[in-house]
Amino acid sequence: MPKRTGPPGDEFLKGIWRDNPVFVQVLGMCPMLAVTNTAPNALAMGGATAFVLLGSSFLVSSLRNLIPKPVRISTYIVIIATFVTVADLLLKALVPDIHRELGAFISLIVVNCLILGRQEAFASRTSVRLAIADAAGMAVGFAFALLCLGAAREVLGYGTLFGLPLFGPSFEPWIVMILPPGGFLMLGVILLVFNHLQELKARRATPPATTRPVERRAVA
Repeated sequence: MPKRTGPPGDEFLKGIWRDNPVFVQVLGMCPMLAVTNTAPNALAMGGATAFVLLGSSFLVSSLRNLIPKPVRISTYIVIIATFVTVADLLLKALVPDIHRELGAFISLIVVNCLILGRQEAFASRTSVRLAIADAAGMAVGFAFALLCLGAAREVLGYGTLFGLPLFGPSFEPWIVMILPPGGFLMLGVILLVFNHLQELKARRATPPATTRPVERRAVA
């Protein structure tokens, strides 16, 4: 059954804000919390995930009429694993220091429910153009969420942003922010702010209710 979709621009924009994979769908929490202790790590993971998501969506959509339904999930995983291997080798060659810090989490992109979910729910049911637009929007939204968390944790945990010092020598780093509890705490704060902004937007979009004047009836 074909999936009802909108223009490519709408498919792209929905992944950045309205259907953000982290802030709305709460997907990909493992890399979200594990590798976002600094902004460079978050950006590298976001870029690797974007590469895998775009490549696999293009290939799955191109071959959607040729992949047998009984083996579609296995086929998607093989395609995703191929792009993950390429991304792993590229990071190892270009940024070996960041590659060492990310460690096994690069390989775990294979089981990221965001990527497999987009192949099953969208790329396998739409044209290549729409699949690429959807993948690009979801990738940008995911990278944006990673960068928000990574930048906030680096600023508070190290007093730097992309390695550049922001405060004077008197700054006392919040060590908890570079530890797993700090990741959970900062993610909760960001989700709170995001949901608050969504509620404000919904209230502004809702027209005010009109009240009818109460009719007074004379009592005989």
